[in-house]
Amino acid sequence: MRGYIVEMAFLMPIILLIIMSSIFGAFYFHDKNIISGAAYETAAVGSSKMREKEGAGADELDILFQERVGGKCILFTGADASISISDDVVEVEAQGSGRGMKVSVLRRAAVTKPEKTIRDIRRIKELGNGAENNY
Repeated sequence: MRGYIVEMAFLMPIILLIIMSSIFGAFYFHDKNIISGAAYETAAVGSSKMREKEGAGADELDILFQERVGGKCILFTGADASISISDDVVEVEAQGSGRGMKVSVLRRAAVTKPEKTIRDIRRIKELGNGAENNY
């Protein structure tokens, strides 16, 4: 009977270490997915807003990122984003750190102008139809 007690005294710290490591690993990947999703969502919204007349400001997108991350992270409570906006791309680089760990993600979204492409296609079709009617 004493042999079992001694063996369990050696095994329990190892078992607890495995359980705690699994919990911290799950928290890490949870927070990484939250930060990554918020960064991509911010980039996509920024890309969409760039098509509007007012455009999108980095401050406005940073507030949006903070709303998406706020209160959802467990380990990386101080997640920050660095946002750069150009005519073609909205780029969001998000970082989070805590408890000796660090995560960093970079998400981009292209600024597309589908209405311009649709109008160009319609103009080409109209020119094609007009040319047929002239004959």
